[in-house]
This record gives sequence, C-alpha cells and structure tokens, in this order.
Amino acid sequence: MRKNLSLAVVAVAASLALGACDQNKQAAPTQAAAEQKPAVIALPANPTDKAAWKQYLVSVVTANMQGVKTNHPYMYFVPGGDDDAAKADRDNQLENVKNTVARGVLPGNMMAFGGPDSALTSKLIVDAFAAASPGSFKEVVVLFIGAPGDFDAVKNAVAASAAEARFVEAK
Repeated sequence: MRKNLSLAVVAVAASLALGACDQNKQAAPTQAAAEQKPAVIALPANPTDKAAWKQYLVSVVTANMQGVKTNHPYMYFVPGGDDDAAKADRDNQLENVKNTVARGVLPGNMMAFGGPDSALTSKLIVDAFAAASPGSFKEVVVLFIGAPGDFDAVKNAVAASAAEARFVEAK
C-alpha cells in the first residue's frame, strides 16, 4: 500500500514537472512576440476618411508606447478641413482636451494627438496646454503625430507642465 502511494506521488510530481516544462516552451514564443514592435499601417490617402485615420493613429500609438504604464492612452483625432462640421469637431475636441488637461492625467499615461492637418493638430495641443499647471503632467507622455516643423510648438507648449513630448512623423 505504501509502495503504491509513493509511486502515485512520484507520478503526479513528474506529470506536474513535465506540464510546467511544456508551458514554459509555449510561453517563450509569446514573450518574444510581445517584445516586437507592432507594425504601423499606411498613412491614409484620403484626409476625410475618419475611420482610416483613427486606425492609422491607433497603430502609431501602439508602436510608440515605450515607458507608458497603461494600455489605454488618451487618443485624440483632430479632423482637418475648413467646413463648419470640421470646425465644430475641432472646437469640441479642444474643449475635451482642455478639460482633461485641467483635471490632470495620472503619471504613466499617454496623451496622443494626430490628424490629417499637422498644423491644426499642433494648434489644438498648444491651445489646450496653455492653462496647464506647472509640473502637473510629470511622467506623462504627450505624443504628437504630424510634421517635424510643427513639433517645436508642441514641445514648448507642454514644457511647463513637465510632460515628456514625443514626436512621430506622419508618413
């Protein structure tokens, strides 16, 4: 009886050990895949295709999450265009961002901005951060997706808030 019990304990221990080895082998490829940078989809050709632009921005933000502790960044699509609907959308977005800036964002988060018109996106960030409290965005990443010429204005606008300004060229 004791001999059978000992054999049973050894058999269970061996099966658990082998099962753990198998799980480690399966986890290794998953870990390597997680460390790879996600692919960025192509820049949409149509500046009025909001769905395509939002997908593009999600792919860019996902590929640039280094150092960000959350999986849910604040993402803002800034529509281009001069029609009344686009202007109203930008005004609403500006109010939304201003409210977020006034409330503050927890350290480890990201605020990402992009759209078909880099100058309008830059202007929205500058306007939204005009009233940010000094040091209120420490350890927060502000990602600007646009043209290199517009990044200096963004960097200067978020500097007082202590946010880390990052740039990705829209291409």
